[in-house]
Amino acid sequence: MANNKESGDIGEKEVVALMSCPNCQKKLMLLPPNYPMYDVQRTACNFRAQVKTNNCKPKSVIFGAGYDIYEKVMKAGFLAPPLIVNFRWIDKKGTANREIRFYPFVAKGNIKKYTLSANAKRANYKMFRYEKLDKIPFIVMHTFYDPEGLFDRNLPK
Repeated sequence: MANNKESGDIGEKEVVALMSCPNCQKKLMLLPPNYPMYDVQRTACNFRAQVKTNNCKPKSVIFGAGYDIYEKVMKAGFLAPPLIVNFRWIDKKGTANREIRFYPFVAKGNIKKYTLSANAKRANYKMFRYEKLDKIPFIVMHTFYDPEGLFDRNLPK
């Protein structure tokens, strides 16, 4: 099983391969690793978004990232970045499922700050999670259902 970083990297590549820009409908591209706040972009129309991958059915709470950069961006007067969530899971029948959701606007009320424990790998690090995602508008950009349980079947080569 992939760790969180590997899973996230795979999920970002899937998003780029499977969906087009919600604004101009052209191909998205990955931003460099560790680029602050954003994971994908479309340079022609200036669209950028944060991508999160969860190996589970769609749910209302998912982990975000480090809180400090998020807080600085908000204090500078910018909006939270649009969010793309790649939910991928295998059900009890062994069927691979994927749902890629686009959340164009994530308000401050959907961000919850927390601090990692003193025993965590990154002790006392400030993080945030996205909450109440079931209460805000989203667009399903891609769905996938494969009884053979193969996620990469519909990815371009």
